[in-house]
Amino acid sequence: MNDHILQFWSSQADKFGTSHSASWDDNYAIDLEIENIGKYIKEKDKVLDVGCANGYSAIHHLNKNVASITGVDFSEAMIKEAKKNQAACDSPEQLFFEVGDVRKLQFEDNTFDVVYTTRALINLPTWDEQQQGISECIRVSKVGGTIIFSEAFWEPLVLLNSIRTLKSLPPLVEHDFNHYLKQNYLEKKFRSKGIQFEVVDFSSIYYLGSRFLRELVTNPDDYPGYSNPINEFFYTIEKDFSGGGFGIQQAYVIKKGNN
Repeated sequence: MNDHILQFWSSQADKFGTSHSASWDDNYAIDLEIENIGKYIKEKDKVLDVGCANGYSAIHHLNKNVASITGVDFSEAMIKEAKKNQAACDSPEQLFFEVGDVRKLQFEDNTFDVVYTTRALINLPTWDEQQQGISECIRVSKVGGTIIFSEAFWEPLVLLNSIRTLKSLPPLVEHDFNHYLKQNYLEKKFRSKGIQFEVVDFSSIYYLGSRFLRELVTNPDDYPGYSNPINEFFYTIEKDFSGGGFGIQQAYVIKKGNN
């Protein structure tokens, strides 16, 4: 991983500590991610959170009565904050946090029932490295296990920017510490390997509201960060309705077969 990417996330850990803001200020989008991933976690599962940041999301999955959740992150500063979150939660004995690299995970083959990433692969600067991370997540999952890649994607960004252009709004851009996955590349890779997948669009309504309609009906300067009430309104709608391909955050879900 490029030094500037690691430095950025380590500085986020130092700045925001145990808060969700260490990984992202958008608490509504984070809640949608947690809710979607949680649908695939069952009681007594052994779970791996790859790119766990400060453990904020992992701790929310403890209510599934899992056997364990292990979180790994490339940033030592993030793991330090994750252990603080662990100490403050109700079931710290079910949590394990350690420094790790998605490109070369330190676990044996077929170890976990559920493996998931949350905006982790996009911190790898090249598609080759992203493919390494994808392969590693599949490797450490048990046969029959579930792997969830909950990531940011390029094609929805282009689609969202297309409608923003219609209203003369400036385009949304990737940060310099991100390299959004391309759905076309990912799907082609899965098909070439005979891997069946499900695409879960869990954020399109929220993105339409918070990244398009919000700027048409309110003055963003009146609501710093993600505090605009429009965000909460469309977050609530998102829980019952989604679709359309505008959600930059989407999830690819696969079941590990014997191939």
